[in-house]
Amino acid sequence: MEDQNLFPKRTMELKSVAHSAPGWKLFGKVPPRENLQKTSKIIQQEYEARTGRTCKPPPQSSRRKNFEFEPLSTTALILEDRPSNLPAKSVEEALRHRQEYDEMVAEAKKREIKEAHKRKKIMKERFKQEENIASAMVIWINEILPNWEVMRSTRRVRELWWQGLPPSVRGKVWSLAVGNELNITPELYEIFLSRAKERWKSFSETSSENDVEGVPVADREASLELIKLDISRTFPSLFIFQKGGPYHDVLHSILGAYTCYRPDVGYVQGMSFIAAVLILNLEEADAFIAFANLLNKPCQLAFFRVDHSMMLKYFATFEVFFEENLSKLFLHFKSYNLTPDIYLIDWIFTLYSKSLPLDLACRVWDVFCRDGEEFLFRTGLGILRLYEDILLQMDFIHIAQFLTKLPEDITSEKLFSCIAAIQMQNSTKKWTQVFASVMKDVKEGDKNNSPALKS
Repeated sequence: MEDQNLFPKRTMELKSVAHSAPGWKLFGKVPPRENLQKTSKIIQQEYEARTGRTCKPPPQSSRRKNFEFEPLSTTALILEDRPSNLPAKSVEEALRHRQEYDEMVAEAKKREIKEAHKRKKIMKERFKQEENIASAMVIWINEILPNWEVMRSTRRVRELWWQGLPPSVRGKVWSLAVGNELNITPELYEIFLSRAKERWKSFSETSSENDVEGVPVADREASLELIKLDISRTFPSLFIFQKGGPYHDVLHSILGAYTCYRPDVGYVQGMSFIAAVLILNLEEADAFIAFANLLNKPCQLAFFRVDHSMMLKYFATFEVFFEENLSKLFLHFKSYNLTPDIYLIDWIFTLYSKSLPLDLACRVWDVFCRDGEEFLFRTGLGILRLYEDILLQMDFIHIAQFLTKLPEDITSEKLFSCIAAIQMQNSTKKWTQVFASVMKDVKEGDKNNSPALKS
């Protein structure tokens, strides 16, 4: 019998401990209860039974009978009446709060109307731009492209060209403008692509060969690794050229085929951006043909082969027009011994596709295909003109950093307005004539007069 009473007794002891609950309160625990769920009415009745007091509801006049909205911010709370345990608002205070609230609402409406007008203006400009592109596309397709050789140099076509090529014909116009002096065919591309694939396969299997086709294995491996690394850094925000992206293999193929086609040039950093822009506008084989011919132009060949002598001549010619157009900024750069190679090399290597927003870079490419290498340097001067006031306030380090990473909010309207203001003429001499003069001076032994960085 004693054993039978043991557990019930223990249970009663636990219940008594639970009711006293000092230990439970100390550790923040809640003892088990039979009825945890109590309505507010039950709680009120228990309280009244213990204290003998009766809770009266607050007067109805202190509450809002009909809520039109729930206050979602402190702005709306200024219109709310104070709780019943606080002094009520005076009439003057209530009127002042109402006035403040109305002013805030009015300001918010003004901002909303202003933003709506801004959006409407942007949409109107975009619609107008789309209309212009559509009408220009019809002209290019029906009139210019069928009569390319006759019309390409006419004033009307050059003006249309300056305004930017419609995306639907951009690739075709680029191909025609760049030309195919190398006579590369799609079949030839396939041949060099297959060689590239064989090379990748052989390097993945073994690297025991010391020399293949006259190019050291170490150099070829380095070139392949550089291609792989550069592809991952090409327009990373687009996520289309990285591994797994839709254009990763195409970009890899074009760059690999080019290293086989031009082993004397190989792969150089910056090529991936040029090839990527072409891929976005042309089919694979056509992109390779344009890529190879573009890199065969004198300016690009000089830079990608790192021909210091030729690069110095381009820099010297650039500085002639720099001084002619932006003399104050030219002297400022001179005072810091800041030479063109510091900022021009990256711009020229990638044809501005890395330095400028992609849509703006394509517009630069449009006119570059029309005017040739001269426009690359004119664009550089346009950028310097656009940011002249800012650059004049900077020292060497900040100028170099600024020009290495240009502001992302640069617009085509502002840039092309500055480019148009640049005069590519010095004492009646144009770019080609000034460049020829620099070439002549160098041949005559006047290398020391070059203002650019010496090799």
